[in-house]
Amino acid sequence: MSEPPKANWWDAFPAPRNTAALLPRETALSSLSSGKLLLVDVRRTDFEGGTIKGSLNLPAHSFYLGRAVLHDLCKRAGITQVAFYCDYLADKGEVEMQSLTLVGGIKGWVKAGEEYTTNMHGFEPEYWKQFE
Repeated sequence: MSEPPKANWWDAFPAPRNTAALLPRETALSSLSSGKLLLVDVRRTDFEGGTIKGSLNLPAHSFYLGRAVLHDLCKRAGITQVAFYCDYLADKGEVEMQSLTLVGGIKGWVKAGEEYTTNMHGFEPEYWKQFE
């Protein structure tokens, strides 16, 4: 007898109702020090291979539960663009904050070359070779 299929961790959460706008990495790079953009690294807490300078690590499996706190902190800090749970913004009637998805994610950032990897903490070139 075969085992029933295992559920994915995301099956415990509601399906997204909205799609976040795309944020080109060129725009992200030029906005890193603006204080208006927050990049959220949704990988697990290990930061394998490095992470983009100034990003915040909120693993995807725990992101949903902390979205209200993050929204409040971003509002207080004057952040207007964030890779954020976009349905939450819509549900709150948020008009000042924009939810974005970084084009290509962290892998695309690394593949874009040295201009981008110099803007990472703990960049480990050997780690990223597995994704070439």
